[in-house]
Amino acid sequence: MRPLILITMGDPAGVGPEITVKALSDPGLYDRCVPVVVGAPEPLRQAAALLDTPLSFRRLTHPAQALGRPGTVEYLCPDGLKAARFVPGIVSGACGEAAFTCITTAIRLALQREADAVATAPINKEALHLSGHAFAGHTEIFAHYTGSTRYAMLLIAGSLRVIHCTTHVSMRQACDLITRERVLSVIRLGHTACSRILRRPPRIAVAGLNPHCSENGLFGDEEARAIAPAVADAQKDGILAEGPLPPDTVFVKAACGQYDLVVAMYHDQGHIPIKLMGFHMDEKTGAFSQMSGVNVTVGLPIIRTSVDHGTAFDRAGQNRANPQSMTEAILLAAGMAEGRRHEQALETGRSGG
Repeated sequence: MRPLILITMGDPAGVGPEITVKALSDPGLYDRCVPVVVGAPEPLRQAAALLDTPLSFRRLTHPAQALGRPGTVEYLCPDGLKAARFVPGIVSGACGEAAFTCITTAIRLALQREADAVATAPINKEALHLSGHAFAGHTEIFAHYTGSTRYAMLLIAGSLRVIHCTTHVSMRQACDLITRERVLSVIRLGHTACSRILRRPPRIAVAGLNPHCSENGLFGDEEARAIAPAVADAQKDGILAEGPLPPDTVFVKAACGQYDLVVAMYHDQGHIPIKLMGFHMDEKTGAFSQMSGVNVTVGLPIIRTSVDHGTAFDRAGQNRANPQSMTEAILLAAGMAEGRRHEQALETGRSGG
């Protein structure tokens, strides 16, 4: 049975609706899953009007009604979701509220096991705050509404996988948050997530925080005080972890296949190599010819994947958005849902149930 994947439309003034309908216009996607969009019909229909491929729309009242047939975008419009007027590329609280409502609806349905996973289109943090929801981003919303306290951001672009110890905080705060307990927790989360994706124990490289891993204390003490002890703790658990390793070379080694996962210490340390791997731009047109990369929130009771880019307001409503990351996020969600079913079947077999 194909897994049912809920897809939140993101900020309706951004490229979320466009990349969603573009992804769903690919008939091959339906071989792997039953996709259901959570969103308002107006921005989805307007996005579909940009395409050469005709799409029909079918409104559902419950995910179980989905048929998962190519050519038809099936969607759920949450109760109370207002069809607010929006202008592509314009930040507004109304659009932030619409995006937030779709996210919390998808979380509720996934927690109730009415869907196998959630894939999210991008939101705008300023619009989210204007709507009165003071979250730093998707990750924090999912953690809050699932009651999760130990979670992390995992990014995937091709063969490179990166999990973050800190994300949406200032650099000053990030340094303060690098503790032995946090680094060990993230190593464990990455080990569990990648074991499910790869179906084997992953080889994990743990990056240092400071240049050259602090050169034996010349440039800081975080490596000796927090990172190295966390790696030793992980090794005692049987996890294949190494580090701390110099952050200026560890990502190259991982991209070449020496490691399955890199533990990054802060947001840009991990995001920059991922986007260098996944994003390619056409020099003449300025358009992204490739936008590969998926964001996974690990440590949640539900599966959540996302695109690895923002709302791209400068491209919204112009038929210029690349759906590659959205397609990859949906397919990874489907694969992870299948992996979870496989694990559950093995557990049932071992317990004799």
